[in-house]
Amino acid sequence: MADPDRTVDSQASAAAPARASVEASTAARVHAYLRGVTDEMVAQLVEWCTIPSVVGADDDEQHLDHSARWLVDALEGAGFPTVERWPSGGTTAVYAEWCPDADAPTVLVYSHHDVRAAKEENWERTRPFEPALQDGRVYGRGTSDAKGQVLAHVWGVRAHLAATGRSAPAVNLKILVEGEEESGSPHLATLLERNRDRLGADLVVFSDTLLWHADHPAVCTSMRGTMLAHVSVRGTAVDAHSGAVSGAAPNAALELCNLLAQLHDPEGRVTLPGFYDDVAEPDGRRRAELAALPFDEADWLARSGTRRVAGESGYTLLERLWLRPTIEVLMLVAGDPYDLPRAAVPANAEADLSIRYVPDQDARTIADQLRQWVAERISPSVDFDLWISEKTAQDPYVTPDVPAVGALERAMAAGFRNGRVGRMGNAGGGPAVLLADTLGAPVVFFGTGLVEDRWHDSDESMATDVLRAGAATLACLWDELSRQR
Repeated sequence: MADPDRTVDSQASAAAPARASVEASTAARVHAYLRGVTDEMVAQLVEWCTIPSVVGADDDEQHLDHSARWLVDALEGAGFPTVERWPSGGTTAVYAEWCPDADAPTVLVYSHHDVRAAKEENWERTRPFEPALQDGRVYGRGTSDAKGQVLAHVWGVRAHLAATGRSAPAVNLKILVEGEEESGSPHLATLLERNRDRLGADLVVFSDTLLWHADHPAVCTSMRGTMLAHVSVRGTAVDAHSGAVSGAAPNAALELCNLLAQLHDPEGRVTLPGFYDDVAEPDGRRRAELAALPFDEADWLARSGTRRVAGESGYTLLERLWLRPTIEVLMLVAGDPYDLPRAAVPANAEADLSIRYVPDQDARTIADQLRQWVAERISPSVDFDLWISEKTAQDPYVTPDVPAVGALERAMAAGFRNGRVGRMGNAGGGPAVLLADTLGAPVVFFGTGLVEDRWHDSDESMATDVLRAGAATLACLWDELSRQR
């Protein structure tokens, strides 16, 4: 593994235009090349997204292996001399390496090729696994999260070689694309430990994140942590006829709703005792970085589909998204939501919770706080079970001050043809801390998703111009990083 000290330096100011270090002629050749192959890029994305690589499905092993084999062919077609399929927890990861120069920086790219399940009846543009190009967007499950992001890397390498005339990348490239990120990457730690010697790198490029805006690129420098919880409530022994027991029997649905309604106070703050004890106030520099991003509330509401702004008082929308912790209800079910009504008091009710936490908060502490809170707040008229994904929680990560951030900033300026590149965070979570700790390398984030791409929702899509700009950014990034020898 190359020397990680190579990457230690300070970041440039977020408010300043990115230093135009990428040679204009190289960037022009990158863009010209990608314009010429856009149809091929889109065709590949459409082809790959026909494979229903849904993690957790009955036949997921077959489809995930099919998806992995497809990616192996694509990486080999891009010139990678070593490409392998790695079994991992019943799924298949793909590993590729192209390391031509022992003295050059070594970069590991991380992403995933598994996708979320899709409810076909909710899709309007096309069926989930029948991708279609419409109005400059490719619609289909996985187009943006995250097969499109992986393809940006494939074509970024192609464009880098074409624009520079090189026979191999300017940096040593390793790529790891796992197949169980959507289920919390439960076997990734084992996979990393088993292959630590091969995965060694000076830098990790984490490509499972969002951009701020197609017209306003921003470098993501932080990611919130994530932990899941499931609570089930039992009232009556059986579903009981409401006309026979109403008013005299515990109602599991009502008691669960009462519990969940207490999660936040009127100011939008989580009510778990001690929840904010370790939450630091955002520093002035970070708040200024976020405030510098072009933000229009109407534009945000339209792109996100959220209709109204909610959340913790006293903080801007972007601070709520990227700097503050929260707990959300993801699922709530009881009674007969899909069947014909039976006019019965439900015996059981259950809910899924998503806990998003920030630096200095600890997953184990939050789990203990939640257990205590539920035990104290739940009605004594019902029984309950609480499950928390403490062991697979993914901690928050903040990219340290390394020169790779400046390199990425300059590459994005060239790739998106926008000289003013901002700074942002990522509201979701991922295994960034696991990668950084296991490999001993800093993590920088670059993804090609947008909030309007509707990850995990119906009509997921990816804009072809963003795919092209993402590939151009990566083509320029490898050249930028090679200067940091």
